[in-house]
Formats: sequence, C-alpha cells, structure tokens
Amino acid sequence: MCDFNNLTDEEKLHYHTLLTTAANNYGGINFFLQLIEAIRDSSPHPLTSRHQDFLFELGNIRWGKTIFNDKIILIEKLRKEKNEKGNLLKDKEGKEYKKTINLIKTLSPITFSVRPSLRDDGEGFDFKAFDNINEETTTLNPIFEALFFCSVDTVKKILNYK
Repeated sequence: MCDFNNLTDEEKLHYHTLLTTAANNYGGINFFLQLIEAIRDSSPHPLTSRHQDFLFELGNIRWGKTIFNDKIILIEKLRKEKNEKGNLLKDKEGKEYKKTINLIKTLSPITFSVRPSLRDDGEGFDFKAFDNINEETTTLNPIFEALFFCSVDTVKKILNYK
C-alpha cells in the first residue's frame, strides 16, 4: 500500500475510502495526519512501548500486548519482500517462514484502539495488524501499515486521491 504510484485506481480508491473513514472517526484528516507525524517523530518505534500505548496531545493508540523490536524489524522486512498481492506468506520453504508465522500468531489477536482526546472530535476506531489470515494468505491491515510504516506523504496522497 505504501507504494502509491504502483496501485491500481481501484486499490487507490479502496485505500482512500478506508483511510478517510478512519480519519473522520478520529476528528478529521488534519488530526489523523498529525497523529501519523507524531508516530514518525517518536523514537524508539511506538509499537515497542512497554505500556502498550502511544499517547499524543490529540489522542492515543492502545493495544494489549508488548511488541518487541525484533517483530518490528521483521514487519519492515516482510513489507519490502511481500508479493504483488501483498501476501506476507510467500515461501513456505524459506528460513523466514517460521519467524513470519510466529509474528502473525503474536500480533493477530491484538486489537489496536485509536481514540481522540476529545469525544466531540469523533468516536475513534479499532483495527487489527493483519487481514485475511489463513494458511495461504496473510496481508497487513492498510490502517496498521499507514499509521506505523508508510510515509506521511504517501498517506496524504491516499487521503487526497479523487
């Protein structure tokens, strides 16, 4: 998803709708982009927080399990190596397959909750890290990927797509 220029028009529209809905539930596109910029500016990666949360003046993201840095590094690697359908499970014989399965088993039960600071700004939204989880296909959830891994410019392109 983060390679916006190589997406089909149908995929661009799908991601636009998905992210726009999430942004509107968070308080609008500007609040959503500020959240993403705050995530990019934080160090270490916010997913590795011991407290399973990312706090920000306009809201927060919470999840129920500590995620270690090796999992973040593996997600980054898998994102770059995934096949054209976005499938993370591409090679069952490869040496990374077991690590990938363990990553999926670790992160798939976690629900991420994004809430604005003020209830008047929106209800917020929830999402999982992965979509289409089965033995053959597992893809990253576009919201998870946009919030934690895509560049701010790419997310802006998706949100402004017409």
